[in-house]
Amino acid sequence: MALGVRDPAEPGSHGMTSFDAERPDTPEPEQKLSMGIDPYEKNWMRASVLLLVVFFTTVTIAGFAMGIQVVGADAEVDPRIVTDSGPWADPGVREIRPGEYEAYVIAQTWNFEPREIELPVGSEITIYVTSPDLQHGFKVTDTNINMMVVPGQVSKVTFTFDEVGEFPYICHEYCGRGHANMFGVVKVVNSTEDGASS
Repeated sequence: MALGVRDPAEPGSHGMTSFDAERPDTPEPEQKLSMGIDPYEKNWMRASVLLLVVFFTTVTIAGFAMGIQVVGADAEVDPRIVTDSGPWADPGVREIRPGEYEAYVIAQTWNFEPREIELPVGSEITIYVTSPDLQHGFKVTDTNINMMVVPGQVSKVTFTFDEVGEFPYICHEYCGRGHANMFGVVKVVNSTEDGASS
């Protein structure tokens, strides 16, 4: 048995003996190596793509057809002087045109100002909420109104109240000892009753 010298440039010749040159497991030069995907993995890839399509379709329908909106910061204010002037100096509800209202709400330790928002049924209201002190939350029950209230930012949402009733709103972000006292109510009344008030 003769020992061969290994040529590092020669492919497939990694051994030190001349017997390695004729290994049976080396592929023929004309054979192509291919890597297949298991059918089980293909099914999972199809399911993942299908889920992405379903999620995209759901978000599109919710955003455009159903009017669901992501609440974000609408503007910035100086939390140290926000209550000194402008609509924040006298928070409450204002009718801007028939059937359309806007409400300016201050969330502060540990109450909402105003505590009561009243408007006629079928009215569209745009609610602006800010805080001069801590991070709070603003959640109106039985609706999709749910906002974070961050000092220095104005959170805004528009909603149409189609049912008569009382819709309590609460702070859903723990803000200290008096957190449980942070609540108010949106009163939706018949159009024949008195108009909106704060």
